[in-house]
Amino acid sequence: MIEVRGLTKRYGDVLAVDDLSFDVEPGKVTGFLGPNGAGKSTTMRMVLGLDRPTSGEVLVNGRPFPTAAEPLREVGALLDPGSVHPGRTGRNHLRVAARTNGIPLRRVEEVIELVGLGRAARRRIKGYSLGMRQRLGIAAALLADPAVLLFDEPVNGLDLDGVRWIRGLLRQLADEGRTVLVSSHLLSEMEQTADRLVVIGRGRLIADATTAEILSGLGHGQVRVRSSESEALLARLRERGLPVARIDADELQVEDATAELVGDLANAAHIPLRHLSEVAQSLEDAYLALTGTSVEYHGGRDEPVLTTTEGAR
Repeated sequence: MIEVRGLTKRYGDVLAVDDLSFDVEPGKVTGFLGPNGAGKSTTMRMVLGLDRPTSGEVLVNGRPFPTAAEPLREVGALLDPGSVHPGRTGRNHLRVAARTNGIPLRRVEEVIELVGLGRAARRRIKGYSLGMRQRLGIAAALLADPAVLLFDEPVNGLDLDGVRWIRGLLRQLADEGRTVLVSSHLLSEMEQTADRLVVIGRGRLIADATTAEILSGLGHGQVRVRSSESEALLARLRERGLPVARIDADELQVEDATAELVGDLANAAHIPLRHLSEVAQSLEDAYLALTGTSVEYHGGRDEPVLTTTEGAR
């Protein structure tokens, strides 16, 4: 269990985290989302005691994490896969961590197998790709079999097989009753993996709800409908006050509606339909709606491009 209470962090004049409060519960994958500079990495560093809060507190299993007698056995974390000695092999990196924390060396072989490093564990880390470094970092996080896990952008650098693997691993860890907090800019992955989402912007909490609740907050979505009498249907939908756009001679796109509503209107007017479907709303749609006013770093003046990878802290 992670409890964040009134957490605030200033770096000089920069307010990186602003009175942030939320819980990360065991048995669930909690996605941690926000635009560049939102304060995600800073928050995770404060959970681990790497940065000291200006005010507020973070409790891990009921106490500040820096007071833990055996920290590696309590929390495993992947924050920066590049913060390893490049001259060591992957296996020796894990062996050093095991020896300094009283972990049996057989566990090193177990996590190497678990993350799929295989023969690469014998190679020096300086020759690792980003994906291999990610796997090594995840292995280190799992080394002491902790009950609480933090992963900052764990999918970066992984190929498709690796993305599917990490998705299954996160689900497995949560199903085992562990507390799992994951920061990621791949919203499609979060939609498939996260049970709950904490969304922040400019250091403040924007949303803290289940993934289903956030998606349902979008309200009605789009409906695509085709009819040989599309002009009559267009008029009927506009009479009802629904926003409608013509796609082609037969197809219409209806905003803020359901397929049931459009179908009932067409049926009441005896208008034949050839196709009727709802366009599923995605987590990306919900995320953009939630964070649109919290973006600091844009890709251009006329058409802002929203990204979710962590930038300035």
